[in-house]
Amino acid sequence: MEYTVKKLAQLAGVSARTLRYYDEIGLLKPERVNSSGYRIYGPKQVDLLQQILFYRELDVDLETIMQLVTDDSFDPVMALYEHRAHLLNKRARLDRIIATVERTIASKKGAETMSDKDKFDALKEKRIADNEKAFGEEIRQKYGDKTVDESNAKFRGLSKEQYDAMQAKEQEVFALLKEALATNDPTSETARKLAQAHKEWLQFSWTSYSKEAHAGVAKMYVDDERFAAYYNKVVPGGAVFLRDAILAYLQ
Repeated sequence: MEYTVKKLAQLAGVSARTLRYYDEIGLLKPERVNSSGYRIYGPKQVDLLQQILFYRELDVDLETIMQLVTDDSFDPVMALYEHRAHLLNKRARLDRIIATVERTIASKKGAETMSDKDKFDALKEKRIADNEKAFGEEIRQKYGDKTVDESNAKFRGLSKEQYDAMQAKEQEVFALLKEALATNDPTSETARKLAQAHKEWLQFSWTSYSKEAHAGVAKMYVDDERFAAYYNKVVPGGAVFLRDAILAYLQ
């Protein structure tokens, strides 16, 4: 089968504009352009579009998808197995959250009792999964699987009071970051309070604390753009200032 832009867009459930954009950036080129100037897509392009849409369903950005599908070692069949595994994990996380919502509804109606721990277990699992997806590879390379797994286990075991306290401490870090950055001095008293609050926040999930590990995390906040974006959203320049405040605090 061959498809025009319009027909392939209808088949795949995307817009024609999306297909044209994929063509423009070189992600999905048509098989050929016919004498009338229409883009024509064949079986190879259909399969590639399916791969692209699987990756997009998993929130992979277009730049990364381009790198993956154009790599000489790219194996479409292996990629499908990986898609399946990721999607099953995603479904399992959603199933746990749905089950928690349903149990909460039942408890509100008096049909069953639900502990405070039960109310937050699925949400904690989602946070762990989100962190693994965003930062897992870098963190595991830096600190090892054992350390990360133990940290995740400690986080899972937090009581409702501890979980709430951790969330409150993170908000305190954000507030202090804004306040300390205004001084433009990472050695100020407010900056020291910021670094101390950040240390306390880490200790909710860290099984052990060391100055070296704290410094390593602080440096990663700047070296990795994804970590930097997390704190720069709080306040522009926040990642660099937080790093400098922590390193000054640790001296």
